[in-house]
Amino acid sequence: MNAQDIMVQEVICVDIDARLPEVKALMEQNSFHHLPVTEEGLLVGIISDRDLLRTISPFIDSLSEQPRDLETLNHAAHQVMTRQPITAKASSPISEIVTWMKHVDISCVPVVDEENHLLGMITWRDLITHAKF
Repeated sequence: MNAQDIMVQEVICVDIDARLPEVKALMEQNSFHHLPVTEEGLLVGIISDRDLLRTISPFIDSLSEQPRDLETLNHAAHQVMTRQPITAKASSPISEIVTWMKHVDISCVPVVDEENHLLGMITWRDLITHAKF
């Protein structure tokens, strides 16, 4: 079994200059934990829900909110994303993807073509869904 056999092909992405409120809203509306970041159609990074937790002030919308807390919302995707994420090709064996995910402790792998256009995503949930026990 290869990446193309289990990857999700309809992937929502954000542009490198998207602001964090847009990123956060997309992730919440779609129950995503990861969001690919593109520039001119090419994958340049990935943002996780943990990246947002580290960047966005927890005091927003609270009685303790300060102007500096709101300033954390002005960051762009490229300021918080993981650059050069580990990727796979459509023909990559699932066993190789699982090995990478375990080795570097990641929970998703973007699938790209030779030019780095995003073709799909594989998450640990996709692996479990397609596992043959």
